Amino acid sequence: MYDVNSPHADDFIDNGEVLESLKFANDNKNNVELIDKILEKAKKGNGLSHREAAVLLDCEIPEKNEEIFALAKKIKQDYYGNRIVLFAPLYLSNYCVNGCVYCPYHAKNKHIPRKKMTQDEIKKEVIALQDMGHKRLALETGEDPVNNPIEYVLDSIKTIYSIKHKNGAIRRVNVNIAATTVENYRKLKDAGIGTYILFQETYDKQRYEKLHPTGPKHNYAYHTEAMDRAMQGGIDDVGMGVLFGLSTYRYEFSALLMHAQHLESVYGVGPHTISVPRIRKADDIDPNTFENGIDDDTFAKIVACIRIAVPYTGMIISTRESKKCRERLLELGISQISGGSKTSVGGYANNFNESDEDTSQFDVEDRRSLDEVICWLMELGYVPSFCTACYRQGRTGERFMDICKSKQIHNFCHPNALITLKEFLNDYASEKTKKVGETLIKSELLTLESPKEIKEKTALYLEKIDNGARDFRF
Repeated sequence: MYDVNSPHADDFIDNGEVLESLKFANDNKNNVELIDKILEKAKKGNGLSHREAAVLLDCEIPEKNEEIFALAKKIKQDYYGNRIVLFAPLYLSNYCVNGCVYCPYHAKNKHIPRKKMTQDEIKKEVIALQDMGHKRLALETGEDPVNNPIEYVLDSIKTIYSIKHKNGAIRRVNVNIAATTVENYRKLKDAGIGTYILFQETYDKQRYEKLHPTGPKHNYAYHTEAMDRAMQGGIDDVGMGVLFGLSTYRYEFSALLMHAQHLESVYGVGPHTISVPRIRKADDIDPNTFENGIDDDTFAKIVACIRIAVPYTGMIISTRESKKCRERLLELGISQISGGSKTSVGGYANNFNESDEDTSQFDVEDRRSLDEVICWLMELGYVPSFCTACYRQGRTGERFMDICKSKQIHNFCHPNALITLKEFLNDYASEKTKKVGETLIKSELLTLESPKEIKEKTALYLEKIDNGARDFRF
């Protein structure tokens, strides 16, 4: 029985409710009156239920689909403006005891080299990332209680935060590790992590258990209820996602939104971020063996409908996707992207190229450098941001959501984006990127909507950065 407030995964992601929602959406995909009613509700910016969003996703009426995309663009602009946050993944270890059939780290893969970085090796990776200009990382590791215990993760976080190289510093470490206990989530909170990230992979329980035949990840309920335990452990910023292509996209879409509704209903805080990866080719994995792959047009509509349904959440697209695909999705809802990414253990310091990345988790489609990505974003009219101010100022969880939902987050985020972009331009950018960036900053300062005091301080901080100072924030 569907119960959004239940602590049990089978209740708040009730299979019957998902299937009924999909049938309702299919039955109403050409119901103009209902679609118009849903769109009017969505225009208020308060989001939609999973069932309402499913109707929009299934809509087959061309002119209504144009309205859906236009509304997604407007909501993205209203909540996040033209800012795009940058991050990079950092793979600590590819040891894993699970049997996930879609991941090359699965325990039965005997020909992939296994690697676990020492703290000295992590330091070299972090310095390499700092020298690129990164300020926030997403820490990744396989699930292995012997090789990758929570103590190893905590030590690694401490190492990462301790490294100050030239003008570089990692100011926010987000953590993407396997589902764990409330006690361990408290330890991660105490270590100063930003967001705890865990992808569901698939919400289709029968499919989930088939795709995870062995290892602790086989336990669907324990995995699906991890966000509840993270919240109970004091982590109020959590990031969700599914791996599109493992099951039918309509099922995943509805269940993902049900999970978001559950968190907001029980804890007053929905997901801080939602990621939308698609399955990619990797060592020992052929995505063509998964029959549920989605094309670019369907993918774009999924992103647009998630943005409309959960307007407050950050949305992430990684270098799994091509430049062309990422460019299309930026205006429809994406607010965070990775840049200059390596998905191999030790790939940054060793500068692995494609043929060397034998410890990589998946193929990277967008292989441009961070500098190239920054320049590209600015040429498209976006403001690249390395801001970590909300996390460091305590604007997390419910406090962040309240500010975001009232659309006041611009007053903080836009000035902070310009300040951190200026740091990047001065410390790491190529001459071309710096020239484009300086022009952009001058233009954005003129349109800054923040109160007069913040506008004046922003201009002052930019001047101080030119004189060698760093790390200003609102």
